[in-house]
Amino acid sequence: MSTRSDPGSPTLVTPSLLREWPLPAPGEDKYSRGSVLVIGGARATPGAALLAGAAALRAGAGKLSLAVAESVAVQVAVALPECGAMGLPETAGGSVTGEGLDRIGSYLDRADAVLVGPGLDDADLATELLRGLLEREAGSGDSRPGEEGAGGGPAVVLDAFALGGLLKVADQLEPWKGRLILTPNPKEAAVLLERDVDDLEADVAEIADKFQAVVSCQGFIARPAGGGTEDEPRLWQITTGYGGLGTSGSGDVLAGAIAGLRARGTSHAQAACWGTHLHAAAADRLASRMGPLGFLARELADELPALMLELDT
Repeated sequence: MSTRSDPGSPTLVTPSLLREWPLPAPGEDKYSRGSVLVIGGARATPGAALLAGAAALRAGAGKLSLAVAESVAVQVAVALPECGAMGLPETAGGSVTGEGLDRIGSYLDRADAVLVGPGLDDADLATELLRGLLEREAGSGDSRPGEEGAGGGPAVVLDAFALGGLLKVADQLEPWKGRLILTPNPKEAAVLLERDVDDLEADVAEIADKFQAVVSCQGFIARPAGGGTEDEPRLWQITTGYGGLGTSGSGDVLAGAIAGLRARGTSHAQAACWGTHLHAAAADRLASRMGPLGFLARELADELPALMLELDT
């Protein structure tokens, strides 16, 4: 049964709009800017978790932890010395399994935003990981106040293989009610809808309603019906960004930036709109200096602090 509803015309995300929707004040120390936990990084793809984590810090998060395949945890900690790195159980081939969540229990309990997906490389194991996280929360009765939704606990940002797993645990999502942010590309959007994507503007809104999540997909951001204030838009659109965003790791940077902004205390929709705009604006900035193709995903993250400063003046 379709859950499509009319989200109305999208509101354009412009610098003026963002200046009227300012980010939280930086605070006095790293604790006041929130903590991000990234879960991903298989042996073959630890760089995805590194990119997401670096973007979270560049977006202003105060603390970062990376939970990756055990065989690459030390290397990850050396590559990004600003993070704490923990090893998770893995298969013989280096894929992260859904076991061993007790190893990161204290990090899950303290995180303000948990990003799952960057660098996971096995769809079935990603599903088991999501199931394990949900079962852990269902059994813990997390009583922390939730800014959005009844469940409390950290925001949960899902990307890459974690999005495919979401569909398979759809009947277990109550612990994450009101706390989900999804960052699919169009192919992943089609998986979530179980059909071809034929009208991205409406399809993104349908995903938001289907999973009661804020969704950012290729320049469109949607919140679920009833998921915001009465006068807040349901749909936004980013009209900047270059084709150079279609490069390896770009989506990891986007997901990390959104997680970092959310950890700072924004709403889900604000984190998604700001993060998606900054991601696209970073591409514009790099394209003007280097040309429209050939810049690297890690260079996108490096542009974020200056862009935020410009929007704050």
